[in-house]
Amino acid sequence: MLFRFLLPLTFVAAACAPVPNSGQGTGIATRAAISDTTLPPVKSFATPRPTPPARSNRDIARDFLDLSFALESGRTLPHLTRFEGPITVRVTGKAPANLTADLQGLLSRLRNEAQINIRLTNSDSANITVAAVTRRDIRRTLPQAACFVVPNISSLSQYKSARRSGAANWLTLKEREKIAIFVPNDTTPQETRDCLHEELAQALGPLNDLYRLPDSVFNDDDVHAVLTGFDMTILRAYYDPSLQSGMSRDQVAARLPDILSRINPRGDRLSPQYPSATPRSWIDAIQQALGPGATSPESRRAAARQALQIAQEEGWNDHRLSFSYTALGRLLAGSDINAAHTQFIYADQVLARFPDYGPHRAFVAARLAAHAVAAGRGQEAINLTAPYIATAGRHENAALLSQLMLLQAEGLELEGRLEEAGQLRLDSLGWARYGFGPDWAVRSKLREISALSPLKGS
Repeated sequence: MLFRFLLPLTFVAAACAPVPNSGQGTGIATRAAISDTTLPPVKSFATPRPTPPARSNRDIARDFLDLSFALESGRTLPHLTRFEGPITVRVTGKAPANLTADLQGLLSRLRNEAQINIRLTNSDSANITVAAVTRRDIRRTLPQAACFVVPNISSLSQYKSARRSGAANWLTLKEREKIAIFVPNDTTPQETRDCLHEELAQALGPLNDLYRLPDSVFNDDDVHAVLTGFDMTILRAYYDPSLQSGMSRDQVAARLPDILSRINPRGDRLSPQYPSATPRSWIDAIQQALGPGATSPESRRAAARQALQIAQEEGWNDHRLSFSYTALGRLLAGSDINAAHTQFIYADQVLARFPDYGPHRAFVAARLAAHAVAAGRGQEAINLTAPYIATAGRHENAALLSQLMLLQAEGLELEGRLEEAGQLRLDSLGWARYGFGPDWAVRSKLREISALSPLKGS
């Protein structure tokens, strides 16, 4: 069993996530509410624009092995398991309006980019069942999960017996034949889509997550909402004809260099970086700081400070150090906004050294821009958001995209550019409907960001 956590502290309130993205907090976005609206139509992303992995094949081979031969808990998997032969996928339950279109788009990417023979079917014998169920049903089964994937079952009613019998145990699996993915049908379109991407990727391939990965959904920081170019490279290697279920780590390791040279020749020309492993102590501190549970604000802040201390002691200068600063900033925002702002500045300074960290900087830019708007610094808010609106769109994060647009609109108003602000705010609403869901959630986000401005807020 693998699942994404429900977390109360988020970068953007609309995504399905382990750490840190997923809680909605204010209520349930129902299917009826999403379809009955007075706002502009829901926008969706048309053509995917994934970026190929920009690192050495030697690093990618290490990532592949660490992702494929361990569970998120750290337990070692004895051998590779995958589907052998064509793969079929079906949808059951009350699917929200966007689910089928998003699933078809994802399957098309898997066929074209990962070269996986996978298609949609209506047959009861499908290899993978995507079950659209309520969030209440998911939480009744796994209280901390936003969505999850289980082998050897096809419905939620089979889960308990499969767990008791051991059929749901990935450690004993020899080959993947039947898997169920449970996604929420009463949340935002983006949350359902994000669940589809991560859970289908794990149903097909690696079962682990690695915080050291800056460009992957196989990372609990949830910066990436949809499968990346790196993810597709990993899945393509996973289903290479020279691999098969039952192979050991050493057997796979022996074949990976030739596989990666064939499917990612650019990676042979790049020097390996060998990023350090992420210690369990840092992961535990981050989960205590940002994860579910009744932990007090003081305990969360202490855990975030511990994570930052570990990151500094490890000598990191990558996205994990930035994430540590950002986590602490989030937790300080409610009690000391200036101290929180300092942490976001530190986070941005770390990311500024890496041109490939655009989506990471986009999240931090939203925080910095919100502070600028609240301080009445309109041009600063415009400058902070302008480079990352396109970044959020390229990475298909509608919630982040709409939030950046709305923050820029407030900056434009502060500068007296009212017509431009109004048009940008209108343009943001279709993305906000995909990212935040029903009318009340979109309007709540509009009010929340508008209230930051000294022209309107208190």
